[in-house]
Amino acid sequence: MPALPLLAAATTDNGHTGVARPRTAPELSDIALFVVAVAIVWLTRRALRRRLRKDPPQGG
Repeated sequence: MPALPLLAAATTDNGHTGVARPRTAPELSDIALFVVAVAIVWLTRRALRRRLRKDPPQGG
């Protein structure tokens, strides 16, 4: 347990100042999240179209 006070000191020192800055543009993480969401939707639609396009099995 001797590392617990050291861990607590490291986490409290790492926080923000509490002053909110005005948002002027989207953050890079917002853009990355949007790109990943678009890619997931595109891949899912492509997979569903490919699965539904296959011909039904012939025979019996």
